[in-house]
Amino acid sequence: MALNVFLSGEIHTDWREQIMEGAKGLDVTFNSPVTDHDASDDCGVAIMGAEDSKFWHDHKGAKLNAIRTRKGIEDADVVVVRFGEKYKQWNAAFDAGYAAALGKSLIILHGPDHQHALKEVDAAALAVASEPRHVVEILRYVLTGALPG
Repeated sequence: MALNVFLSGEIHTDWREQIMEGAKGLDVTFNSPVTDHDASDDCGVAIMGAEDSKFWHDHKGAKLNAIRTRKGIEDADVVVVRFGEKYKQWNAAFDAGYAAALGKSLIILHGPDHQHALKEVDAAALAVASEPRHVVEILRYVLTGALPG
């Protein structure tokens, strides 16, 4: 069995790298949105031309990023959505809802400080993890049936 995993959400920490490193040796392919913040913000104007209004600048970028994100979620077997500590990740909430609506196996990743705020998002998930290593162990279990340790 192989898994295609889409890693969505917060881009300001190395949680994706931790999961990918921990999953080495497992039959997993990882995909994600563009995590270079400047490239993600500026892709629309870089490709289709400058905008006078910041609204339209952001609008162009958001729409192009949505193409990539929707395709990644649609192709995924498992979608992991990380809600970080420092920033409000409205895009992460959308991604979690989109994945749930498509019936994707959804893993939500966040710290205990977000339990109450994300209770409805958590309810849509098949697993809620608090550490990237938990996601690795979930993937290992799904692929091999092996428990940690």
